[in-house]
Amino acid sequence: MLEKLEAIHSRFINIEQQIHDPEVMSDMKNYIKLSKDYKELQPVEAAYKQYKSLIENIESARVMLSEEKDEEIRTFAREEMESMSSQKDVLEEDIRLMLIPADPQDGKNAVLEIRAGTGGDEASLFAGDLYRMYSRFCEMKGWKMELVSMAEGTMGGYKEIILEVKGEGVYGILKYESGVHRVQRVPATETQGRVHTSAATVAVLPEADEFDVDLKPSDIRKDTYCSSGPGGQSVNTTYSAVRLTHVPTGIVVAIQDEKSQIKNFEKAMTVLRTRIFELEYQKYLDEISKKRKTMVSSGDRSAKVRTYNYPQSRITDHRINMTMYNLATFMDGGIQEMIEALQLAENAERLKEATE
Repeated sequence: MLEKLEAIHSRFINIEQQIHDPEVMSDMKNYIKLSKDYKELQPVEAAYKQYKSLIENIESARVMLSEEKDEEIRTFAREEMESMSSQKDVLEEDIRLMLIPADPQDGKNAVLEIRAGTGGDEASLFAGDLYRMYSRFCEMKGWKMELVSMAEGTMGGYKEIILEVKGEGVYGILKYESGVHRVQRVPATETQGRVHTSAATVAVLPEADEFDVDLKPSDIRKDTYCSSGPGGQSVNTTYSAVRLTHVPTGIVVAIQDEKSQIKNFEKAMTVLRTRIFELEYQKYLDEISKKRKTMVSSGDRSAKVRTYNYPQSRITDHRINMTMYNLATFMDGGIQEMIEALQLAENAERLKEATE
């Protein structure tokens, strides 16, 4: 393990030298990549220094134990060696996890999409409940959530809502939410008190920046039109709504949320870049979803990941067979414990992959 850490230490020092080189700094794309690599290697570098220090101290205690005649000092050396050996075992386990290649997208912002599935108006209401749940969770994490577009349900909630979530390591945490979320409860429209099952689909995508996707202006067709509200009435008389069509892929993005055409265009470009990036990223997701039950390919819209049972105040995640009985707290944004359990399960799967 020390050899692996020393190789990483050498790379860390090399990157450190490069990011202070004026020639490297002039190449922004390369500089951003190196800065990202440097930041990702910092925890491993800190663990390397701690691990190396522990090994040296254990060896010093071993020498003391073999050479020292005073029994009191020998007892102290023996206790110190046992304590440091235990610390070394724990640190080695942590380092094994650190050395497993992480998803390079984990540190990115995310595009969060919630869509009503089967269940009509009740599915739209549930999509609204999920939106509130994620909004509260993002508030707790100190993340910023921005509306990209939405289509409201006829009785409340949303047929579809798309949001940008910005903050530290957003995608690496929210990615576990992709899939079908099923709700079992008595709908507000039900007069007989019968429990119905409805569903909403959640898709979490890593937000692509301009360095991930090289978009040629000649490949994008831009159309502008007047924003419209419920029933088709005109919201404003300026051509502020924007529709972008990526000609090579046929991907279309339409945004009318802002009154400013410029702001709508910027949001549309963000979503378009993410959609195009998703085409390539999907191949990676498809591959890992075959190996890890904690990860659902965002393209597999039929994969049921979680059930929310209101009569029993129960939430069950079907990927790790984890059940909790605190539905009210969960729907108020208290999803951290579930996400941590999914992360733990994925880490176990990644360790298994690394040893096979």
